[in-house]
Amino acid sequence: MSVVISIRVPKKLKEKMNKFKDVNWSEEIRKFIEERIPQYEVDMILKRTEEHLRDVPELPSGTVCKWLRGDRGSH
Repeated sequence: MSVVISIRVPKKLKEKMNKFKDVNWSEEIRKFIEERIPQYEVDMILKRTEEHLRDVPELPSGTVCKWLRGDRGSH
C-alpha cells in the first residue's frame, strides 16, 4: 500500500525537471528518501545516546586501562 505526498518546488526548478522527460522524478525522490531515512535514524540514536551519557559520571583517568590489564591477567 502506498500513500501520496506532494511537494512544492520553485517554478524554475520544475521547468528544468521538464527538460528530462525520461527521468521518473517520483522514483528519484522515493530513492532519495529511502537512502536518507537510515542516516536520520543513526543521527537520532546518536542523539539519544549522547543524552543518556550526559548523566553518566566521568571515570578517573586510567580506569579503563586498569580494567583491561586486570582482565588480561585473569585469563
